[in-house]
Amino acid sequence: MNSYNIGIDTGGTYTDAVIVNPQTHAVMAAAKALTTRGNLALGVIEALAQVLESTAGQLQRDEITLVSLSTTLATNALVEGKGARIAVILIGFDEPMLARTELAQALPDARIIRIRGGHRYDGAEQEALDEAALRQALTDPDNQAEAYAVASLYSVRNATHERQAQILIRELIGCPVTASCDLSEALNGPRRALTAAFNARIIGLIVNLAEAVRTVLQAQGIQAPLMIVRGDGSIASADAVVERPIETILSGPAASVIGA
Repeated sequence: MNSYNIGIDTGGTYTDAVIVNPQTHAVMAAAKALTTRGNLALGVIEALAQVLESTAGQLQRDEITLVSLSTTLATNALVEGKGARIAVILIGFDEPMLARTELAQALPDARIIRIRGGHRYDGAEQEALDEAALRQALTDPDNQAEAYAVASLYSVRNATHERQAQILIRELIGCPVTASCDLSEALNGPRRALTAAFNARIIGLIVNLAEAVRTVLQAQGIQAPLMIVRGDGSIASADAVVERPIETILSGPAASVIGA
């Protein structure tokens, strides 16, 4: 049985779809549709329908063995300052450290919440996590965050406080939460916090896109696994990437280079 791959690229203006023979690298068909920001599924539906129609009779749905998705939506969202409203939980960072790094200035629309706790360079606890203060901040009526980022001092040496905060946020709020230690091994806490904040901001966008594509594939009777292109040109399962959407930054250009 032959096998074919489908590539989908959702950009800020257009959504492209292509069917490729992975053995010969020959492009069987290509199509383009307008990206519909309000409902990403519409652009995917149109592009995919066009590319499948143009290959009608040439391949069967069960011959499609892989669907690869790339996008510039995450990149565009960060450049344009769009995405979810976020809160950044900073554990163990003192005010002078944050002032030196200008973290708050880099995240002007984020709610910054400082909590006592954190660890030392060797991983020993610097101070117990102030869970009471965290609970109070999370349940504050003025808290309008749709997603959270958590960064603790030296969490790459000991992630206990980040994990505790992550669990508490999920239990109390139920919103997406990103722990900085899951994204970076850098000792630079403010830099990890910034990466986690960017990730939290775009989680909803990538989740919605992946769900839209899955819905369209199911409607078309395509059972192939959905993979998402990362910024380095590699691919990973959609389930893995929706937890770390920051890895899709530049996935659109990366997919173009790999495809070329």
